[in-house]
Amino acid sequence: MAFRVLMVCARYLPDMGGIEMHVYEVARRLAASSEFEITILSTDRSRSRPADEVVDGVRILRVPAWPKNRDYYFAPAVSGVVGQPQRWDLVHCQGIHTPVPILAMRAAKRVGLPYVVTFHTGGHTLRHRNALRSVQWRLVGPMLKQADSLIAVSQFEAAQLATQAHLGATPIKVIRNGGTLPALPPGTQAVPGRIVSPGRLERYKGHHRVIEALPHVLRGVPEAHLVILGRGSYEAELRSLAERLNVADRVTIGHVEPADRTGMAVTLGQASVVAAFSDYEAHPVAVMEALSVGRPVVGYASSGIGELVTEGLVAGVTPGTPAAEAAGQLLQAMTRPSSRTLPEMPTWDTAAGQIAMVYRNVLHSRQAVSALGTTS
Repeated sequence: MAFRVLMVCARYLPDMGGIEMHVYEVARRLAASSEFEITILSTDRSRSRPADEVVDGVRILRVPAWPKNRDYYFAPAVSGVVGQPQRWDLVHCQGIHTPVPILAMRAAKRVGLPYVVTFHTGGHTLRHRNALRSVQWRLVGPMLKQADSLIAVSQFEAAQLATQAHLGATPIKVIRNGGTLPALPPGTQAVPGRIVSPGRLERYKGHHRVIEALPHVLRGVPEAHLVILGRGSYEAELRSLAERLNVADRVTIGHVEPADRTGMAVTLGQASVVAAFSDYEAHPVAVMEALSVGRPVVGYASSGIGELVTEGLVAGVTPGTPAAEAAGQLLQAMTRPSSRTLPEMPTWDTAAGQIAMVYRNVLHSRQAVSALGTTS
């Protein structure tokens, strides 16, 4: 009989983002085995999505959430769904940045269900919200210490949470995001001068920095142009900036549907260089995807991107670097691509396999404790 796992996340497809993509990729791989029966519990602020559906072999439950137009989510129905021990063998909280996982952890603890937490920390456009992150992690620390297993997506994130959530010697397993995309269709080539900047349209994602660098890039590569790949509330500001810098005709803003993996592969495969100028990424999925299709990446040498810079996978730009110097890095990457051989990188298959091992260890440990209690 398959183990019944409930994955809890504040947002899920068709919402797009790193956590959503991580859950999509690992959940369907785990569900494809006969070992696990995966159900995703997410929220729906729009009240327009199916409350119960099956996609790619994974059942998706959605409960209402408030408020409608904010990035924090209060969804009281989460507790009721989690708190049914006859339905689930294990709860996996994906992300800790909203009240949703807190409700899930408390409900699991209340009914005696084992729970696993993957941090998936992220940045925020508002400075005061970023400043409150360390307080937020400290407050959630006691619930994290009671988890059956903790997972970070990078060594950077593991170290940060260990310190800011006061986790002490609590073990944290690092399982990095995969970056696997379908093989590029024959004939797919980098478009000369094309810069692709993927990520939600929020200020902290750094798309504005790529626009600011573009006029300088154009001096070295006259055919240079920028494709911003994402959706979000910051689009108007980005378009306005492009107008002010007289590069509006060189900037395109679009998106690829999250489930269109071939479309994402082609879009990234057509880049001469991929820019990742985000203030904060725990372990950027889009960067891993760009590397997986063999495209050079220039990124801010901080947070999880900085870890990839240290490993030699990404060309680093120091945060705060003037636009002209950042442009120089982009020019070098697009006109003189590295001939180095990249080391073997994590894939979604390896990530799912490592998560499956965590589930087995937690469930077998619980079973052993239960058996011991029965015989004593």
